[in-house]
Amino acid sequence: MQENNSSLNKDIRFEALFNSASMGIIVVNKEGMIVLANHFANKLFAYHDSSMAGEVLEKLIPQRYHHKHVGYREGYAQAPKARGMGIGMTLSAIKKDGTEFPVEVSLGHFETNQEKFAIAYIADITKRKQSEEKIILQQADLEAVNEEMKKLNASLEAKVNKRTIELQNTLSELEASKEELTISLEKEKEVNDLKSRFVSMASHEFRTPLSTILSSISLLAKYSSTEDQPKRDKHIDRIKSSVKTLTDILNEFLSLGKIEEGKVDVKPDRFDLTEFISDVINEMNVLLKLEQNIQYTHTGPPDTYSDSNLLKHVVINLISNAIKFSPEKSIINIQTKNEKDITIVQISDQGIGIPKSDQVHLFERFFRATNVTNIQGTGLGLHIVGRYVDLLNGTMQYSSELEKGSIFTITYPSKIINEFD
Repeated sequence: MQENNSSLNKDIRFEALFNSASMGIIVVNKEGMIVLANHFANKLFAYHDSSMAGEVLEKLIPQRYHHKHVGYREGYAQAPKARGMGIGMTLSAIKKDGTEFPVEVSLGHFETNQEKFAIAYIADITKRKQSEEKIILQQADLEAVNEEMKKLNASLEAKVNKRTIELQNTLSELEASKEELTISLEKEKEVNDLKSRFVSMASHEFRTPLSTILSSISLLAKYSSTEDQPKRDKHIDRIKSSVKTLTDILNEFLSLGKIEEGKVDVKPDRFDLTEFISDVINEMNVLLKLEQNIQYTHTGPPDTYSDSNLLKHVVINLISNAIKFSPEKSIINIQTKNEKDITIVQISDQGIGIPKSDQVHLFERFFRATNVTNIQGTGLGLHIVGRYVDLLNGTMQYSSELEKGSIFTITYPSKIINEFD
């Protein structure tokens, strides 16, 4: 009696596992007749009111594959072995109502009462195929974007070359009339020098990120499979980084233009300096090199009074320079201090430093130190920082030594002006 109960319990557990499986399972005898099908398989093939049991296996396969599949099935019955199907190829199944859909099938086999059976595990991969088709469409779109970017790059280079030639011709003409127009020539040379440096800098600084975008887009089009998603993500991040570089360069030009035109409004307000610096550090952490670290300390009350937008531009630029010109595994220190009427912000690094001979020109437009010519930059950042510090009625001091680092100290008045004083 106990043996019967044990056998019954095993049958109940097998049936529970068989019918609660979240994939289609069918059992086929050696003649190709379906003898068992779980609930999921019946639902998958739209046998809602009946079971597939008793049907011929080929009924689940599109008509155009029947003649081949019979041979495959008979061969498998002669030499059964567990194996996966659908690797590198598309398998199709057909529902009771005639709807065709893509599947992935794994096969197994077993023998009971001297009769051989094959067991098939069936998964509907419709969503996967839709995703693959979507990737193919995205590749086509990326190829179209790639062509547009190539045209844009060619157009930009042509315009830069044209402007360069025009400026060179203008300079030659001015030099030819040097004796007659000495005073006006000196002024014109200064303007043309700035223009020429801008064209040269823009041509160089725009070329690198544009080339990165073009190459990444070209490579993206080659990664067509689902398994290539990490590679696609890598190149998408490179595109985003290059676009951010272009945006930063354009923002520097726009900021300089607003400063020159006197369109920068100073709007001071009271805010928590420690929270402000911490938020800026969080934004800059994504730019840190391998094992670089930013350390921040504050002394005095947390509140300050200034234009937080202008101050943010100043701090971000100085931290960005510290990261850019410092090696991996280095420490960038930020110290802030609130005294009675002033706030002090100091940023120090362990970077390459600034040559003594270059320091006198540090805040000039388009100036770049002689030891950073191979590092990306416009030469406008510190010029803009200096102008912003002036707008905050502050001062900026610095000290630097080659291969030992630089220290920049910003001091500005932070007394809150009370309208009732």
